[in-house]
Amino acid sequence: MSDNKTWSGRFNEPVSELVKKYTGSIDFDKRLAKWDIQGSLAHAQMLQQAGVLSAEDLSAIRQGMADIISEIDAGRMIWSLDLEDVHMNIERRLTDKIGDAGKRLHTGRSRNDQVATDIRLWLRDQISDIQVLIRDLQTALVDLAEKNAAVVMPGFTHLQVAQPVSFGHHMLAYVEMLGRDDERMADCRKRVNRMPLGAAALAGTTYPIKRETTAELLGFEQICQNSLDAVSDRDFAIEFTAAASLLMIHLSRLSEELILWMSPRFGFIDIADRFCTGSSIMPQKKNPDVPELVRGKSGRVIGHLTTLLMLMKSQPLAYNKDNQEDKEPLFDTVDTLIDTLRIYADMMRGVTVKPENMRAAVLQGFATATDLADYLVKKGMPFRDSHETVALAVRHADTEGVDLSDLPLETLQSFSNLIDKDVYDVLTPEGSLNARNHIGGTAPEQVLLQVRRWKALLTG
Repeated sequence: MSDNKTWSGRFNEPVSELVKKYTGSIDFDKRLAKWDIQGSLAHAQMLQQAGVLSAEDLSAIRQGMADIISEIDAGRMIWSLDLEDVHMNIERRLTDKIGDAGKRLHTGRSRNDQVATDIRLWLRDQISDIQVLIRDLQTALVDLAEKNAAVVMPGFTHLQVAQPVSFGHHMLAYVEMLGRDDERMADCRKRVNRMPLGAAALAGTTYPIKRETTAELLGFEQICQNSLDAVSDRDFAIEFTAAASLLMIHLSRLSEELILWMSPRFGFIDIADRFCTGSSIMPQKKNPDVPELVRGKSGRVIGHLTTLLMLMKSQPLAYNKDNQEDKEPLFDTVDTLIDTLRIYADMMRGVTVKPENMRAAVLQGFATATDLADYLVKKGMPFRDSHETVALAVRHADTEGVDLSDLPLETLQSFSNLIDKDVYDVLTPEGSLNARNHIGGTAPEQVLLQVRRWKALLTG
């Protein structure tokens, strides 16, 4: 017979070694041990208050669990594949220590509602940690924006020079994205923080349990109201992984820009050496490995989202063994996200901005053409006519190999008699920035207002 005495009485032959390896989860779900014990202690306290466990049994369970935590922390806990998972390993160790009281702990629950509870407890804590890291990265970006509020760079559409923008404004765009990521995590956490415990295998239990007591002890905001749903759905994990995927996509976009900007063809920034590597053959190389890996790891997280979606697809109610496959992609998503956020905040604090190169790039793409069109509209010319007039002026400047701001006044006036010497106030990159002085605009004054807004939000 199998060594697993928790269920083997029904079987006439032991489980094969191959099946043990294939179906066992202890190699990866042992990381849930802290949260498994946390849930068990709350369950035991509730059972004692409901008159199902004696005070002596509760005391023994508490002492036994304290000893097990010490063993786990010290690396002395022996995890057995024969016991399949973290739940049975801890229960067996507890029973070895305290005898029958350990066997009574599982009264009124199943591994089905136990594992669903463990994952929610664990993920709830991870989301809280992730939110702290998101805000730390936002702080790093806000600081970078504040230092470079007046630094002009080309804004791009279709990766072509479009209009001048403030580098600080560009950084704040990612702060906004991360702000929505933080909101999604907070919203997701509300649905994670619902307690399945008490649903038992699928139908609830005949014991006089008090789920409200257990929920209060564990800090759950709500109780799962349907036992079938409570043990079988992993939509909360899917929702989290979707939010994580969006966050990684945002970081992948910024990574792509950092990689481009660090290239000599741009030369807009430099990334500190500690985040880069060299080449084994080309001694001049300085490769932006961290943003490149972030760009790659975004695909990894998106892949985990797809895995979880496919895992849940077509599962009938209630619990199925398929759901054992939820943990590895979920664990790796959390690990990847936490590592990425930590290193990214540090990396952004090590970015050196090169204002001269950015300004020179602005002057290469006729970035103030729209400003000239707006100037003519303000002088009374219909916009479509101004668009055509400026297009002709751009063609001429391109032929001459100069920027619009380098054209003599008389040349500009040959395109329209509405142009006067004040035109140069809008043709400079700095003039273009300052002209967009409204909420959400790229004017340095507005950038600094947004910096102050975000500082208040992040420290409030």
